[in-house]
Amino acid sequence: MTQNDHIAIVGAGIGGLAAAAALAQAGYRIVIYDQFDQARPVGSGLVIQPVGLNVLRHIGAGDAALALGTRIHRMLGHEARGGHRVLDVHYDRPGGARFGLGIHRAALFQVLLDAAINAGAELVTGHRVTGQQNRKLSFSGRQDAGPFRMIIDAGGASSPLSQMRARPLGYGALWATVDWPETNLPRDELRQIYRKASHMLGVLPVGTLPGSTTQKAAIFWSLPSSSYQDWCHRGIVQWQTEAAALWPDYAAFAQQITMPDRMTMARYSHGTLRKPWGDGVVHIGDSAHRASPQLGQGANMALLDAWALVAALQEAGGDDDHAMKLYASARRWHVRVYQAMSWAFTPQYQSDSRVLPLLRDRLFFPMSLVPPIPGILSRLVCGDLLPSNGLRRERD
Repeated sequence: MTQNDHIAIVGAGIGGLAAAAALAQAGYRIVIYDQFDQARPVGSGLVIQPVGLNVLRHIGAGDAALALGTRIHRMLGHEARGGHRVLDVHYDRPGGARFGLGIHRAALFQVLLDAAINAGAELVTGHRVTGQQNRKLSFSGRQDAGPFRMIIDAGGASSPLSQMRARPLGYGALWATVDWPETNLPRDELRQIYRKASHMLGVLPVGTLPGSTTQKAAIFWSLPSSSYQDWCHRGIVQWQTEAAALWPDYAAFAQQITMPDRMTMARYSHGTLRKPWGDGVVHIGDSAHRASPQLGQGANMALLDAWALVAALQEAGGDDDHAMKLYASARRWHVRVYQAMSWAFTPQYQSDSRVLPLLRDRLFFPMSLVPPIPGILSRLVCGDLLPSNGLRRERD
């Protein structure tokens, strides 16, 4: 099958669908390949930061996402034993222009999929990509496709098209989605509790799922990457007891978990492709760069990558190789700085260190309250501490 005038996108995730919607709206012919028989999201909740919301608005998915998600105005964390704050970052005051959006991946997936299909993108399911050569895609058990004008690799951390060798991080987290219970916790804040750096548990309001009116929460529990089986063997009751002792407000959420398989283990890694393009293939999202989710930027980075690539194609005026170079250049420093920040922050909240939590509580947090640092932290979380790309389309 020859499709020289098509752009192929590998992976119907956040970055892939956002790129598909934006490119199709700009007049490009798009085909998306996904390995699932029916495309579906993987994971629980996340926060779309203001820069990511801007991308959703650009592609016409902003209103639908806002209708399903819930606005987050503050990220607040306390130490379990002393009860003192160790994290407190505001966006703007409630009702202000800047906020994060807590949303379930299923809800975000649906609004992005709708935007892509409505714009004319074609979705081909049941195709597990195994490689590419000469702008052709090969699949497991299926005929090759292509050659394509360009291949966009949005296949995520396990993409077979990416040559990145990421370094596994020592800690990951268990995630689950539960109903929002009767609780005193506010529905416009991400709340977290820490015990040193070895325990971190949190509650993120994520709004509703498509077709439902039940308010949901994403809950998470930090865990060493190698300890998942031990956690399963200890049993749910022991975990619920431990969690309630650390944070009584967490109990109403944790009690909804009745089996270990209700919690999904997410393992994190850190890495960056030095050159996220070549031979007609360009990498976006986790196939191009990975970091811990400590700053809540993973989905936003994928959205920004997609938008920067579209802007680069428009600016390059039909020279696809030049467009890929423009994309890589435009995203380089934003990605590097946020990865460096994530690398610096993560061990303060997820590690076996005894020194870093002390520095976090007694030095770094008190410093974070001294102007102008609160404003800097707010912009860091919002995603616009640095320009996300240097292309004209972003400025229009």
